[in-house]
Amino acid sequence: MPESVYIHIPFCEHICHYCDFTKFFYKESQADLYLEALKNEIVSNVPGSKQPVKTIYIGGGTPTVLTVEQLNTLMTLIHDKFDVQGCREFTIEANPGDIDVDKIQLLRDFGVNRVSLGVQVLDDDMLVQLGRAHRVSDVYTTVNRLQQHGLNNISIDLIYALPHQTPEHFQKTVNEAVAFNLPHYSTYALQIEPKTVFYQRHQKGQLHRPPEEAEVAMYDILKSTMTKNGLHQYEISNFAKPGFESQHNLMYWNNAYYYGFGAGAHGYLPGRRIGNLKPLPAYIKQANADGHPVLRTESIGLKEEVEEEFFLGLRKMEGVNKNRFKERFGFSHKQLYATPIEVLKQKGWLQEDEEWIRLTEEGVLFGNSVFAHFLLEESDIKHVR
Repeated sequence: MPESVYIHIPFCEHICHYCDFTKFFYKESQADLYLEALKNEIVSNVPGSKQPVKTIYIGGGTPTVLTVEQLNTLMTLIHDKFDVQGCREFTIEANPGDIDVDKIQLLRDFGVNRVSLGVQVLDDDMLVQLGRAHRVSDVYTTVNRLQQHGLNNISIDLIYALPHQTPEHFQKTVNEAVAFNLPHYSTYALQIEPKTVFYQRHQKGQLHRPPEEAEVAMYDILKSTMTKNGLHQYEISNFAKPGFESQHNLMYWNNAYYYGFGAGAHGYLPGRRIGNLKPLPAYIKQANADGHPVLRTESIGLKEEVEEEFFLGLRKMEGVNKNRFKERFGFSHKQLYATPIEVLKQKGWLQEDEEWIRLTEEGVLFGNSVFAHFLLEESDIKHVR
Protein backbone atom coordinates (compact mmCIF):
# COMPACT_ATOMS: atom_id res chain seq x y z
CA MET A 1 0.00 0.00 0.00
CA PRO A 2 1.13 3.60 -0.56
CA GLU A 3 2.94 5.06 2.43
CA SER A 4 2.24 8.72 1.65
CA VAL A 5 -0.18 11.15 0.05
CA TYR A 6 0.52 14.17 -2.15
CA ILE A 7 -2.39 16.54 -2.84
CA HIS A 8 -1.99 19.35 -5.38
CA ILE A 9 -3.80 22.67 -5.02
CA PRO A 10 -3.00 24.50 -8.27
CA PHE A 11 -4.17 28.03 -7.43
CA CYS A 12 -2.04 31.17 -7.00
CA GLU A 13 -2.70 34.89 -6.61
CA HIS A 14 0.35 35.56 -8.79
CA ILE A 15 2.30 33.43 -11.29
CA CYS A 16 6.04 33.50 -10.61
CA HIS A 17 8.41 33.97 -13.54
CA TYR A 18 10.32 30.72 -13.00
CA CYS A 19 7.54 28.33 -12.00
CA ASP A 20 6.54 25.41 -14.23
CA PHE A 21 4.25 23.60 -11.77
CA THR A 22 0.59 23.15 -12.68
CA LYS A 23 -0.98 26.43 -11.56
CA PHE A 24 -3.88 28.78 -12.32
CA PHE A 25 -4.99 32.18 -11.10
CA TYR A 26 -7.21 31.78 -8.05
CA LYS A 27 -10.96 32.26 -8.41
CA GLU A 28 -13.13 31.26 -5.45
CA SER A 29 -15.89 29.68 -7.55
CA GLN A 30 -13.38 27.71 -9.61
CA ALA A 31 -11.64 26.49 -6.45
CA ASP A 32 -14.99 25.23 -5.13
CA LEU A 33 -15.47 23.17 -8.30
CA TYR A 34 -11.91 21.89 -8.05
CA LEU A 35 -12.32 20.73 -4.44
CA GLU A 36 -15.46 18.79 -5.37
CA ALA A 37 -13.58 17.08 -8.23
CA LEU A 38 -10.64 16.39 -5.93
CA LYS A 39 -13.01 14.74 -3.46
CA ASN A 40 -14.36 12.50 -6.22
CA GLU A 41 -10.84 11.47 -7.21
CA ILE A 42 -9.74 10.65 -3.67
CA VAL A 43 -12.95 8.80 -2.75
CA SER A 44 -12.71 6.74 -5.95
CA ASN A 45 -9.12 5.68 -5.33
CA VAL A 46 -8.84 5.24 -1.55
CA PRO A 47 -10.91 2.39 -0.15
CA GLY A 48 -12.72 2.81 3.16
CA SER A 49 -11.77 5.50 5.65
CA LYS A 50 -8.91 6.43 7.98
CA GLN A 51 -6.34 4.65 5.81
CA PRO A 52 -2.95 4.61 7.59
CA VAL A 53 -0.23 6.70 5.94
CA LYS A 54 3.14 7.98 7.15
CA THR A 55 3.09 11.41 5.54
CA ILE A 56 0.66 13.84 3.90
CA TYR A 57 1.85 16.78 1.81
CA ILE A 58 -0.34 19.52 0.36
CA GLY A 59 1.55 21.39 -2.36
CA GLY A 60 0.88 23.76 -5.19
CA GLY A 61 0.40 26.31 -6.44
CA THR A 62 -0.33 28.00 -3.15
CA PRO A 63 -2.64 25.84 -1.00
CA THR A 64 -3.12 28.61 1.57
CA VAL A 65 -4.67 30.88 -1.05
CA LEU A 66 -7.88 28.93 -0.36
CA THR A 67 -10.41 30.57 1.96
CA VAL A 68 -10.87 29.31 5.51
CA GLU A 69 -14.09 27.60 4.40
CA GLN A 70 -12.34 25.91 1.47
CA LEU A 71 -9.44 24.79 3.65
CA ASN A 72 -11.99 23.36 6.09
CA THR A 73 -13.57 21.38 3.23
CA LEU A 74 -10.17 20.06 2.14
CA MET A 75 -9.06 19.13 5.66
CA THR A 76 -12.35 17.39 6.42
CA LEU A 77 -11.91 15.25 3.30
CA ILE A 78 -8.34 14.34 4.30
CA HIS A 79 -9.47 13.41 7.82
CA ASP A 80 -12.26 11.23 6.48
CA LYS A 81 -9.99 9.22 4.18
CA PHE A 82 -6.67 9.09 6.05
CA ASP A 83 -5.53 8.43 9.61
CA VAL A 84 -4.15 11.89 10.29
CA GLN A 85 -3.67 11.17 13.99
CA GLY A 86 -1.29 8.31 13.19
CA CYS A 87 0.53 10.28 10.48
CA ARG A 88 4.16 11.21 11.24
CA GLU A 89 4.27 14.40 9.20
CA PHE A 90 1.50 16.55 7.74
CA THR A 91 2.89 19.42 5.65
CA ILE A 92 1.29 22.29 3.80
CA GLU A 93 3.03 24.78 1.52
CA ALA A 94 2.45 28.49 2.05
CA ASN A 95 3.71 31.80 0.76
CA PRO A 96 4.89 34.46 3.21
CA GLY A 97 2.12 36.98 3.84
CA ASP A 98 -0.83 34.83 2.70
CA ILE A 99 -1.55 32.79 5.84
CA ASP A 100 -3.48 34.59 8.58
CA VAL A 101 -4.25 33.56 12.15
CA ASP A 102 -7.62 31.98 11.27
CA LYS A 103 -5.99 29.72 8.69
CA ILE A 104 -3.14 28.79 11.01
CA GLN A 105 -5.54 27.80 13.79
CA LEU A 106 -7.66 25.76 11.40
CA LEU A 107 -4.61 23.92 10.05
CA ARG A 108 -3.36 23.18 13.56
CA ASP A 109 -6.80 21.92 14.63
CA PHE A 110 -6.77 19.49 11.70
CA GLY A 111 -3.33 18.12 12.56
CA VAL A 112 -0.99 19.98 10.19
CA ASN A 113 2.39 19.92 11.97
CA ARG A 114 4.79 21.30 9.35
CA VAL A 115 4.77 24.33 7.03
CA SER A 116 6.98 24.84 3.99
CA LEU A 117 7.42 28.53 3.14
CA GLY A 118 8.30 29.64 -0.39
CA VAL A 119 10.76 32.40 0.53
CA GLN A 120 13.19 31.95 -2.43
CA VAL A 121 15.43 34.96 -1.68
CA LEU A 122 15.69 37.59 1.06
CA ASP A 123 15.98 40.65 -1.16
CA ASP A 124 12.99 42.79 -2.16
CA ASP A 125 14.36 43.84 -5.56
CA MET A 126 15.12 40.27 -6.51
CA LEU A 127 11.69 39.12 -5.32
CA VAL A 128 10.17 41.61 -7.77
CA GLN A 129 12.36 40.22 -10.57
CA LEU A 130 11.13 36.72 -9.74
CA GLY A 131 7.49 37.79 -9.90
CA ARG A 132 6.95 37.04 -6.22
CA ALA A 133 4.11 38.83 -4.41
CA HIS A 134 5.66 38.86 -0.94
CA ARG A 135 8.46 40.99 0.48
CA VAL A 136 11.15 40.23 3.05
CA SER A 137 9.11 41.79 5.86
CA ASP A 138 6.33 39.26 5.13
CA VAL A 139 8.76 36.42 5.84
CA TYR A 140 9.45 37.76 9.33
CA THR A 141 5.76 38.36 10.00
CA THR A 142 4.73 34.88 8.81
CA VAL A 143 7.46 32.97 10.67
CA ASN A 144 6.62 34.85 13.86
CA ARG A 145 2.90 34.25 13.41
CA LEU A 146 3.36 30.51 12.85
CA GLN A 147 5.62 30.17 15.88
CA GLN A 148 3.28 32.16 18.11
CA HIS A 149 0.53 29.67 17.30
CA GLY A 150 2.61 26.55 17.88
CA LEU A 151 3.64 25.66 14.34
CA ASN A 152 7.40 25.55 14.89
CA ASN A 153 8.34 22.90 12.34
CA ILE A 154 8.94 25.37 9.52
CA SER A 155 10.96 24.84 6.35
CA ILE A 156 12.19 27.64 4.11
CA ASP A 157 12.73 27.23 0.35
CA LEU A 158 15.60 29.19 -1.23
CA ILE A 159 16.64 29.49 -4.88
CA TYR A 160 20.17 30.45 -5.94
CA ALA A 161 21.96 31.19 -9.23
CA LEU A 162 19.29 33.81 -9.87
CA PRO A 163 19.67 36.44 -12.61
CA HIS A 164 22.40 38.93 -11.66
CA GLN A 165 23.01 37.15 -8.35
CA THR A 166 26.58 36.98 -7.05
CA PRO A 167 28.05 34.65 -4.41
CA GLU A 168 28.32 37.65 -2.06
CA HIS A 169 24.63 38.41 -2.50
CA PHE A 170 23.71 34.79 -1.90
CA GLN A 171 25.85 34.70 1.25
CA LYS A 172 23.75 37.57 2.63
CA THR A 173 20.50 35.68 1.93
CA VAL A 174 21.80 32.46 3.51
CA ASN A 175 23.07 34.31 6.59
CA GLU A 176 19.69 35.98 7.04
CA ALA A 177 17.84 32.71 6.47
CA VAL A 178 19.78 30.71 9.07
CA ALA A 179 19.35 33.56 11.56
CA PHE A 180 15.70 32.47 11.81
CA ASN A 181 17.07 29.31 13.46
CA LEU A 182 14.50 27.11 11.72
CA PRO A 183 14.73 23.31 11.65
CA HIS A 184 14.78 22.82 7.86
CA TYR A 185 15.93 24.52 4.64
CA SER A 186 15.42 23.39 1.04
CA THR A 187 17.68 24.99 -1.57
CA TYR A 188 17.68 24.76 -5.35
CA ALA A 189 19.66 26.21 -8.23
CA LEU A 190 17.41 28.06 -10.66
CA GLN A 191 16.30 25.92 -13.59
CA ILE A 192 14.98 27.59 -16.74
CA GLU A 193 11.84 25.63 -17.57
CA PRO A 194 9.74 25.81 -20.77
CA LYS A 195 6.48 27.79 -20.70
CA THR A 196 7.77 30.23 -18.07
CA VAL A 197 8.48 33.96 -18.28
CA PHE A 198 12.15 33.28 -17.59
CA TYR A 199 12.29 30.78 -20.44
CA GLN A 200 10.92 33.36 -22.88
CA ARG A 201 13.49 35.92 -21.70
CA HIS A 202 16.26 33.32 -21.89
CA GLN A 203 15.31 32.50 -25.49
CA LYS A 204 15.57 36.20 -26.36
CA GLY A 205 18.95 36.55 -24.64
CA GLN A 206 17.44 38.85 -21.99
CA LEU A 207 18.14 36.72 -18.91
CA HIS A 208 21.53 37.16 -17.25
CA ARG A 209 22.54 33.89 -15.60
CA PRO A 210 25.53 33.73 -13.24
CA PRO A 211 28.50 31.79 -14.69
CA GLU A 212 28.88 28.14 -13.68
CA GLU A 213 31.78 28.86 -11.33
CA ALA A 214 29.58 31.37 -9.45
CA GLU A 215 26.84 28.74 -9.08
CA VAL A 216 29.40 26.27 -7.67
CA ALA A 217 30.63 28.96 -5.28
CA MET A 218 27.06 29.56 -4.08
CA TYR A 219 26.60 25.85 -3.42
CA ASP A 220 29.82 25.82 -1.38
CA ILE A 221 28.59 28.86 0.58
CA LEU A 222 25.32 27.08 1.21
CA LYS A 223 26.94 23.91 2.55
CA SER A 224 29.50 25.66 4.76
CA THR A 225 27.01 28.15 6.24
CA MET A 226 24.44 25.47 7.01
CA THR A 227 27.06 23.25 8.65
CA LYS A 228 28.34 26.13 10.82
CA ASN A 229 24.79 26.67 12.03
CA GLY A 230 24.09 23.08 13.07
CA LEU A 231 22.15 22.06 9.97
CA HIS A 232 23.32 18.83 8.38
CA GLN A 233 22.98 18.09 4.69
CA TYR A 234 20.93 14.92 4.36
CA GLU A 235 20.15 15.24 0.63
CA ILE A 236 21.71 17.14 -2.26
CA SER A 237 19.35 20.12 -1.81
CA ASN A 238 18.16 19.78 1.79
CA PHE A 239 19.51 20.69 5.22
CA ALA A 240 17.99 20.05 8.64
CA LYS A 241 18.57 19.98 12.34
CA PRO A 242 18.80 16.35 13.56
CA GLY A 243 15.33 14.82 13.69
CA PHE A 244 13.72 17.40 11.39
CA GLU A 245 14.51 15.82 8.01
CA SER A 246 11.47 15.96 5.70
CA GLN A 247 9.81 12.57 6.12
CA HIS A 248 7.71 13.09 3.00
CA ASN A 249 10.69 13.88 0.79
CA LEU A 250 12.62 10.95 2.25
CA MET A 251 9.73 8.77 1.11
CA TYR A 252 10.42 9.87 -2.50
CA TRP A 253 14.18 9.31 -2.19
CA ASN A 254 13.62 5.91 -0.59
CA ASN A 255 11.64 4.94 -3.71
CA ALA A 256 8.46 4.25 -1.71
CA TYR A 257 4.90 4.15 -3.07
CA TYR A 258 2.59 7.16 -2.73
CA TYR A 259 -0.76 8.53 -3.86
CA GLY A 260 -0.84 11.66 -6.03
CA PHE A 261 -4.14 13.57 -6.24
CA GLY A 262 -5.10 16.75 -8.07
CA ALA A 263 -4.44 18.42 -11.43
CA GLY A 264 -0.98 17.53 -12.74
CA ALA A 265 -0.18 15.38 -9.70
CA HIS A 266 1.89 12.20 -9.96
CA GLY A 267 1.46 9.00 -7.99
CA TYR A 268 3.61 5.89 -7.70
CA LEU A 269 1.87 2.57 -7.08
CA PRO A 270 3.20 -0.99 -7.40
CA GLY A 271 4.05 -1.53 -11.05
CA ARG A 272 2.94 1.84 -12.35
CA ARG A 273 3.46 5.59 -12.20
CA ILE A 274 0.41 7.75 -12.80
CA GLY A 275 0.29 11.33 -14.13
CA ASN A 276 -2.94 13.32 -13.91
CA LEU A 277 -4.49 15.68 -16.42
CA LYS A 278 -3.18 19.24 -16.05
CA PRO A 279 -5.78 21.56 -17.66
CA LEU A 280 -8.29 22.54 -14.99
CA PRO A 281 -11.51 21.98 -17.02
CA ALA A 282 -10.28 18.57 -18.22
CA TYR A 283 -9.27 17.50 -14.72
CA ILE A 284 -12.59 18.59 -13.18
CA LYS A 285 -14.65 16.95 -15.93
CA GLN A 286 -12.88 13.58 -15.75
CA ALA A 287 -12.63 13.47 -11.96
CA ASN A 288 -16.37 14.07 -11.71
CA ALA A 289 -17.09 11.51 -14.46
CA ASP A 290 -15.27 8.49 -13.06
CA GLY A 291 -12.80 9.60 -10.38
CA HIS A 292 -9.80 8.81 -12.58
CA PRO A 293 -8.49 12.03 -14.22
CA VAL A 294 -5.43 10.26 -15.59
CA LEU A 295 -3.36 11.63 -18.45
CA ARG A 296 -0.94 8.72 -18.66
CA THR A 297 0.11 5.57 -16.85
CA GLU A 298 3.70 4.36 -17.12
CA SER A 299 4.54 0.75 -16.39
CA ILE A 300 7.37 0.39 -13.88
CA GLY A 301 9.14 -2.93 -14.14
CA LEU A 302 12.09 -4.35 -12.27
CA LYS A 303 14.58 -2.49 -14.49
CA GLU A 304 13.03 0.91 -13.70
CA GLU A 305 12.68 0.16 -9.99
CA VAL A 306 16.34 -0.84 -9.69
CA GLU A 307 17.50 2.25 -11.60
CA GLU A 308 15.40 4.54 -9.43
CA GLU A 309 16.67 2.88 -6.26
CA PHE A 310 20.12 4.20 -7.20
CA PHE A 311 19.09 7.51 -8.82
CA LEU A 312 17.01 8.52 -5.82
CA GLY A 313 19.09 6.85 -3.11
CA LEU A 314 22.28 8.58 -4.21
CA ARG A 315 20.59 11.96 -3.73
CA LYS A 316 20.74 11.26 0.01
CA MET A 317 24.02 11.93 1.75
CA GLU A 318 23.84 8.53 3.43
CA GLY A 319 23.44 6.95 -0.01
CA VAL A 320 22.10 3.56 -1.07
CA ASN A 321 21.85 0.87 1.58
CA LYS A 322 23.20 -2.43 0.25
CA ASN A 323 21.17 -4.62 2.60
CA ARG A 324 17.96 -2.75 1.88
CA PHE A 325 18.60 -3.19 -1.85
CA LYS A 326 19.00 -6.95 -1.45
CA GLU A 327 15.90 -7.23 0.75
CA ARG A 328 13.80 -5.32 -1.76
CA PHE A 329 14.98 -7.02 -4.94
CA GLY A 330 16.22 -10.42 -3.83
CA PHE A 331 19.72 -10.09 -5.31
CA SER A 332 22.89 -8.14 -4.62
CA HIS A 333 23.58 -4.79 -6.29
CA LYS A 334 26.94 -6.26 -7.34
CA GLN A 335 25.24 -8.46 -9.92
CA LEU A 336 24.35 -5.33 -11.90
CA TYR A 337 26.60 -2.53 -10.76
CA ALA A 338 30.00 -3.89 -9.67
CA THR A 339 31.79 -2.39 -12.70
CA PRO A 340 30.18 1.10 -12.74
CA ILE A 341 30.67 1.44 -8.99
CA GLU A 342 34.37 0.64 -9.32
CA VAL A 343 34.73 3.08 -12.24
CA LEU A 344 33.05 5.85 -10.26
CA LYS A 345 35.16 5.14 -7.19
CA GLN A 346 38.29 5.49 -9.32
CA LYS A 347 37.01 8.87 -10.57
CA GLY A 348 36.54 9.96 -6.96
CA TRP A 349 32.77 10.39 -7.38
CA LEU A 350 31.59 7.46 -5.23
CA GLN A 351 32.66 6.02 -1.92
CA GLU A 352 31.67 2.73 -0.34
CA ASP A 353 31.74 1.00 3.03
CA GLU A 354 30.29 -2.27 4.29
CA GLU A 355 26.74 -0.96 4.40
CA TRP A 356 26.42 2.09 2.12
CA ILE A 357 27.30 3.46 -1.33
CA ARG A 358 27.27 7.27 -1.50
CA LEU A 359 28.40 10.26 -3.53
CA THR A 360 31.62 12.04 -2.59
CA GLU A 361 31.62 15.85 -2.37
CA GLU A 362 32.97 15.97 -5.92
CA GLY A 363 30.42 13.37 -7.01
CA VAL A 364 27.57 15.63 -5.88
CA LEU A 365 28.74 18.25 -8.40
CA PHE A 366 28.63 15.64 -11.19
CA GLY A 367 25.43 13.95 -10.06
CA ASN A 368 23.82 13.58 -13.50
CA SER A 369 26.97 11.99 -14.91
CA VAL A 370 27.06 9.60 -11.96
CA PHE A 371 23.40 8.62 -12.36
CA ALA A 372 23.92 7.83 -16.05
CA HIS A 373 26.20 4.95 -15.03
CA PHE A 374 23.23 3.21 -13.38
CA LEU A 375 21.02 3.01 -16.47
CA LEU A 376 20.31 -0.59 -17.44
CA GLU A 377 19.29 -2.63 -20.45
CA GLU A 378 16.45 -5.15 -20.18
CA SER A 379 19.01 -7.86 -20.93
CA ASP A 380 20.92 -6.90 -17.76
CA ILE A 381 17.87 -7.64 -15.63
CA LYS A 382 17.21 -11.01 -17.24
CA HIS A 383 20.52 -12.30 -15.90
CA VAL A 384 19.50 -11.74 -12.27
CA ARG A 385 16.01 -13.22 -12.42
